[in-house]
Amino acid sequence: MRLVQHQRGEGANHTKARLPVTLVYCEEYARIDEAYYREKQVQGWSRKKKEALIQGNPELLPELAKNYTQFPRKVSSTGRRLSLSKSPKLDTTSTPQLRPRRAGSGRPPKSRRLD
Repeated sequence: MRLVQHQRGEGANHTKARLPVTLVYCEEYARIDEAYYREKQVQGWSRKKKEALIQGNPELLPELAKNYTQFPRKVSSTGRRLSLSKSPKLDTTSTPQLRPRRAGSGRPPKSRRLD
């Protein structure tokens, strides 16, 4: 179980620096990837949302997820950072013009050992 790994100091550096850890909430998943994505989702939540989950109040989560500030969210509910910059639209109708590379441009060749 993941808790045993954390208690041994294996795995995440975050828990390794905060030993001993106490289990306050758990969910079971049949697949590791599902558990991983859920863990990342909860890690991105606010402290209040995590506390509501721990206390068994999932009905509070939608209200706690609302952003009442003038600032947009920088992190999604999955914990991934969101880009706030608007990327320019790419022109996909025209063919890109490629410039020929000059000799000697780019990375230097890898050094080889001569025997």
